[in-house]
Amino acid sequence: MFLKKFALAGATAALLGSAAYAADCGPNGQSIRVLGSDFPAIQALSGTAQDNCAASASEFVISLKDNTRDFMNQALTPNPAEYSSVIVANATLTQLMNDGLVRPLNDLVEKYGANIKPNQLITIDGNVMAVAFMANSQHLFVREDILAEAGVEGIPATVDEVVAAAEKIRAAGIMEYPLVMNMQVGWNVGEVFNLFYLAHGGEFFAPGSAEPAINNDKARAALADIKRLAEYANPDYLTMASNETQAAWEAGQAALGIMWGSRGGAILDDEGATDAVRGGTVLAAAPTAGDGSTPAATLWWDGITIAANISDEEAEATFAALVSAMTSDMVAEHNDDAIWLLEGYKPGPAAAGVSATAAGGAKPYPMIPYINQMHNALGAELVDYFKGDESADQALADVEAAYMTAAKEAGFLK
Repeated sequence: MFLKKFALAGATAALLGSAAYAADCGPNGQSIRVLGSDFPAIQALSGTAQDNCAASASEFVISLKDNTRDFMNQALTPNPAEYSSVIVANATLTQLMNDGLVRPLNDLVEKYGANIKPNQLITIDGNVMAVAFMANSQHLFVREDILAEAGVEGIPATVDEVVAAAEKIRAAGIMEYPLVMNMQVGWNVGEVFNLFYLAHGGEFFAPGSAEPAINNDKARAALADIKRLAEYANPDYLTMASNETQAAWEAGQAALGIMWGSRGGAILDDEGATDAVRGGTVLAAAPTAGDGSTPAATLWWDGITIAANISDEEAEATFAALVSAMTSDMVAEHNDDAIWLLEGYKPGPAAAGVSATAAGGAKPYPMIPYINQMHNALGAELVDYFKGDESADQALADVEAAYMTAAKEAGFLK
């Protein structure tokens, strides 16, 4: 967890040098409280905002954690909300919007958005509900040096080729468990299913409705693909999320990985991994599945929101501070920490996997009001299948039942 707090009384702040006020930070003396996930891009954006605007705020709190989606709604429900901003992605925006916990940003964009590009504005029914600053996707990481040692030619491009490469690495005695995936029980299990289900051409819901449509052969094929890959992952793979898979990669314990592109910069930088790991790592497109050509991936963005249950003054100061960080100077200092959607970004090796995956036609994560209920059901009910305690048919039936219950409780189904 990354946690920073900077609080200044107004009188003390007034004594600080003018450099602190170079950015337009909105109304003085406001409390700015930012919640987000803990990875380098969000650390860079929120940290720069704090550097720019902490001196004009009564307090500037940054709380970055690995499980924000589990409690963000609860944190924004009180009035005043615990945080004035949550940094979100596709799925978590809908999670907050469903409960009316974030406010439209049209007026704030008009006032402070001179440097915001149109493709950053996440607009729903005419309202700007978030401002995106980076793109992301899970894709294939490979140790090209280890593939060569095992006699694998080229970068695997399909699930079958990834499995074959993993088997060659194991058979050569190089690694017993050469593959890592973000398969921690819960949200991560649901997301990995999404990657492969979409690659097989699956649809989550019946057209034009909230009725589930995931108990089918495409879903069974997706589960079979994931299970084949998991045969080459460490037996405790159901405990591993991004921090654990990145750590395993940097420690030289894996040669094939399906991980978030936002971890690429941290793996390729001069901290954490050895020269051998860094030098051998290549970021490639997500593999395709079955007979299709669609990468097993979902395209994401991350962006800022502003809480509904705070004062207009806090909302304005928070928005102004975060937008003040969306500059070419911040990007120049942190270029390889993200696939930035901001001016000045120069794609480097860390962007290669996301770029190739997007170019291959990967589908965006669906922004549908009831996708959260489906995702949660997948994350909870597919675990027994991966543990070997249930068949695919039973697990998918359980997903349907859990989703139906949740969707009815939320008012999406009668």
